[in-house]
Amino acid sequence: MAHMAQNQASRKKGKKVTIENFYGGSTQGKEENEEEIQKNSEHTSQNGNYQQALEDLKLELIQKMETWKEKWEKEISCLTDKNAQLEKELEASNRRADKAEKQNQSLMTRIKHLEESEMIKQQESIKQTQKINELEENIKYLTEKVTDLENRGRRENLRIIGLPEKPEVNNKLDIILQEIIKENCPHVLEQGGKIEIERIHRTPSILNPQKTTPRNVIAKFKSFQVKEKILQEAKKKSFRYKGAPIRITHDLAANTLRDRKAWNMIFRKARELGLQPRINYPAKLTIYFQGKVWAFNKIEDFQAFAKKRPELCGKFDIQAQKAREI
Repeated sequence: MAHMAQNQASRKKGKKVTIENFYGGSTQGKEENEEEIQKNSEHTSQNGNYQQALEDLKLELIQKMETWKEKWEKEISCLTDKNAQLEKELEASNRRADKAEKQNQSLMTRIKHLEESEMIKQQESIKQTQKINELEENIKYLTEKVTDLENRGRRENLRIIGLPEKPEVNNKLDIILQEIIKENCPHVLEQGGKIEIERIHRTPSILNPQKTTPRNVIAKFKSFQVKEKILQEAKKKSFRYKGAPIRITHDLAANTLRDRKAWNMIFRKARELGLQPRINYPAKLTIYFQGKVWAFNKIEDFQAFAKKRPELCGKFDIQAQKAREI
């Protein structure tokens, strides 16, 4: 076997193998064999070093692998802990989400109930508004009806304004009224030189000491025709009592007087412009303009009429007139 190995080594080196050097028959062959043996021993020594290096490398690799394994196990453990923490946080987040979802559903239910309640309230509000409008219309109708009835109940009355407030006058108002008629319109007097008066008194019944002007006198006649004759005469000329001017007008309800008073500024301006204004029953303004008689129930209607006429536009601004008066 040894000889076969030597022959193979000689073949690898390209040397010629002979019987002498194979069996060690010559000195040269022996030397060559010794050299070969020395080389083989060196080669064997080198192989031993290589094996030792491989063993060291193997041990180093094993140590590194163990180190890496420990690191990986630590990282895996850390990741496992983080994963567990994340799972807990996810569970907590899911619980919060479920709670928020329940709260959201509860809020949606409450909002739905509130919307339904609000819708019901709006419907009730609409019904109440309709009822209020109906009541307001009824109140307006009834107020106008009561005012009309009150005015009709005063159709035989006359209101005397400006009669002095003196005790000797207040104690004999009926006699003074007869004197006023005799002084200003004697042809109205009936046979016997008198007019039948049902009632005459001051109004209001209680004297207000802070008011300097005399209270009005209300006279109720038994005959409506006589009362109308006196009123027509009072419209034609100014009445006087012992030289002092007095005024005689209709005795109307407070609402009607207020509505008539609202025309005062327009009435005065229309008189200045020569429009021949008149206040007809109950509180209607009439003017004579461009050959026609125009009637107005409301101030707004008259102002709209005046704005469309260049001759009247801008002359009946109530607010401007009030500002000038102030």
